[in-house]
Amino acid sequence: MAVDRRATLQRTCDVLVVGGGATGVSAAVTAARHGLSVCLIEKYGFCGGGAVAGLSGTICGLYEATDDVGAPPVKVVHGFVDEFIHLMEKRGGLAPPVRYGKTFTRVHDPLVWREAADELLQAADVEIFFHTTVTGVLLDGDRVVGVSAYCKEGVLDVRAATVIDASGDADIVAMAGFETFIGADGRVQNPTMIFRLLGVDVDRFQSHFGSDTIMPAAVTSLIQEAVESRKYDLPRSKIWLFPTTRPGELLCNCTRIVGSDGRELNPLYAADFTEAELAGRRQVREYARFFRDTLVGCEQSWVNDTAIQVGVRQTRQGLGTYVLRNDDVVHAAKFADGIARSPWPIELHSGQKPIVNWIKNDFYEIPFRCFVPVRGEGLLFAGRCLSAEHEAVASARVTAQCFSYGQAVGHAAALAVSGSIALRAIDGRKIREILNNEGAQLDDCP
Repeated sequence: MAVDRRATLQRTCDVLVVGGGATGVSAAVTAARHGLSVCLIEKYGFCGGGAVAGLSGTICGLYEATDDVGAPPVKVVHGFVDEFIHLMEKRGGLAPPVRYGKTFTRVHDPLVWREAADELLQAADVEIFFHTTVTGVLLDGDRVVGVSAYCKEGVLDVRAATVIDASGDADIVAMAGFETFIGADGRVQNPTMIFRLLGVDVDRFQSHFGSDTIMPAAVTSLIQEAVESRKYDLPRSKIWLFPTTRPGELLCNCTRIVGSDGRELNPLYAADFTEAELAGRRQVREYARFFRDTLVGCEQSWVNDTAIQVGVRQTRQGLGTYVLRNDDVVHAAKFADGIARSPWPIELHSGQKPIVNWIKNDFYEIPFRCFVPVRGEGLLFAGRCLSAEHEAVASARVTAQCFSYGQAVGHAAALAVSGSIALRAIDGRKIREILNNEGAQLDDCP
């Protein structure tokens, strides 16, 4: 019989946030600024989620896409993300906008990301539990009243008036037994192992290959030729390489991790997650060898680091009172209760060449209803596990939007606690109004 005779730690708070990625940090800080007591549980010893642990390395989703390659960046996403950007810029940890196909993105220093999150959370007096993993949900009927978690000190029991699932994988929704779904009939986008390459002559590299971080056809052809020669095992030929804030460094998003049986691996499953980590590290070495042997400016390069874990694009999602549709994204839909904008394209990472469907000179909105579970009280979920169809989440999951989601659900939690309002009774239009008053500019033309 399994036992754990250590003491149980007890906490009671107004709002509990599970997960310290962009969504969780934004939600916790926003709720705490209402004067509420807020706890944040994070499995790692730092915040950042996919942006840091997964080393995605960029703040995507800020700028419009356009066919005019000479046009400057047009920023259409504002709010909490602006504050976070300011903190990273102040610390020298955020690069200027760089070309990403028809739009722009910004590369960040993952250490500075952590420090910016630390500063915001501590200033807001959020109680943080690092190195802590939720193991169960506390229920009163269909109401989530808290969680049970594991830490080195013992079992942590946290009771809260409102719980926000920012785990990325809808863990709390699933633990509670509420409705979830997985990708397209169980099929998800494959994970990736991102790495950093040092010793690069970035000036020579960009002079030869250009400044677009989506590598040109010349690089794709070199990869295809290398694979055909059987000298290298490179599963994806269309790759992304980003100069960073650090001298002589490229952030490399190139790997395509599938199972030995050809399946798209799902990190929800222990065996798949493990296989992804093993395969990812092997692929990193192979791409790094190819870069060093083949690409101008990379002749003296070496792998500085890989992500702490494979980057996860999609796993389990909560079923909300609205499901963001693929057509909503493609046709730039707007909603009365839209609490976030996204100009980011749909990115489908399958096969040797990812498919990118651009939204040009426009954006779509994500309604508040995408974060309200169809069943259950006392719970909101947000982040990449939002209620959205398979292709829609391939756009809506990125960092800038996750900051927006967190800000919205943080305000919703505050309304519920301070006004004794059921979460599902909150009108998303009210959240939109609050966000606009805070500078989100949701009703402004870009």
